[in-house]
Amino acid sequence: MEAGTTVAEIKEETLTENKYFSYNQGPLPDGCKFCVRGEKLVLFVTGLCPRTCYFCPISDKKYGHDVIYANERKVLSTEDVIQEARLMNARGAGITGGDPLMKLERTLEYIRQLKKTFGSSFHIHLYTSLNLVTETTLTRLYEAGLDEIRFHFDFDDETFWQNIKLAKKFSWKVGAEIPCIPTKVNEMKKVADLIAGHVDFFNLNELERADNEHSTLDEMGFQTVHPYSYATEGSVAVGLEIARHVKEKKYFYSVHICTAKLKENVQLRNRMKREAEQMKKVFDTVDDEGILTRGALYLPELAPGFKYRAKLETCDKNALVATLTPLLEKIKKECSLKEEEMVIDKDKPRILLSEFHARKFKKKFKMMGLLVAVVQEMPTADQLEIEVDFLNQDY
Repeated sequence: MEAGTTVAEIKEETLTENKYFSYNQGPLPDGCKFCVRGEKLVLFVTGLCPRTCYFCPISDKKYGHDVIYANERKVLSTEDVIQEARLMNARGAGITGGDPLMKLERTLEYIRQLKKTFGSSFHIHLYTSLNLVTETTLTRLYEAGLDEIRFHFDFDDETFWQNIKLAKKFSWKVGAEIPCIPTKVNEMKKVADLIAGHVDFFNLNELERADNEHSTLDEMGFQTVHPYSYATEGSVAVGLEIARHVKEKKYFYSVHICTAKLKENVQLRNRMKREAEQMKKVFDTVDDEGILTRGALYLPELAPGFKYRAKLETCDKNALVATLTPLLEKIKKECSLKEEEMVIDKDKPRILLSEFHARKFKKKFKMMGLLVAVVQEMPTADQLEIEVDFLNQDY
């Protein structure tokens, strides 16, 4: 990038900001169209990977561990994946890791089962390094029903770069997807040149700092755009410079610069709204962000507070539900509440009800030994708490 060139100047020469707060030169990839609408299930098939990228954003509980998640739901069976897709009314899935090819048979089975359950129009794209790519592996992914494949390049080792040329033997969509690292402009241009004629699109992701132990971006001197952001300073400008390079070279593939703002303000928000519509109870209220507000009754031994998440992992949920069941029946009878106005949450053993009823009967609930709260939480499998307001100051 030339000295003194601003983001605005580059953008004017190449791209216009779209309604998703990102930049595209040519059409958005099909997988991205589903994602920005919040219609894609995020299927994390393993934390294992043949590479150890210094910018890897995945969490420590996933990095290097053979674990499976469908959105925020920990997966123990294929049915868990199907259930999560149904809960959010997904129209597609993005398969990621780690590297999904590290667990190829598992990945193939998920593709087959998702297509079998939701039909051929259920769009599935997959992210992978080039390290494990072979013609045989690509054939199996294609035959399983994969619609779109995206390849990550290792800027520090070109050993596997040529493998991308194998992918266009199949009638799916092919893309390259890389982070916009401000110190790797020359390498990014080299990738842009190599992929010409072999891909349909080139995705350039704004580099984001990660809250994990293995990322070394801080130690390498990268700065965020402001103290409350995860986005790396100069990353979008580099992406725009690469888009200009592609335009000048007249390459016939589209370019999409995917920003941190798109992921947070558009993709995640739209997915939350879809999930909220599917999982909300009749007594829940849902705001414009998809956040649920509800009343909750907790047993003292398992209420939000210090090490609450750890307790959820180790508690005897069946025993706690057994304790709550007679209390639920007693409350319904004494408060004249209908069946649908109170339910037991078996995943986070507690009783859920409306905020109105939690406030109205809080003294009665307290006399029964229950902690009464109004909670705001994500409409996800882990129902992550945004805010918990206990209704009595003495607890």
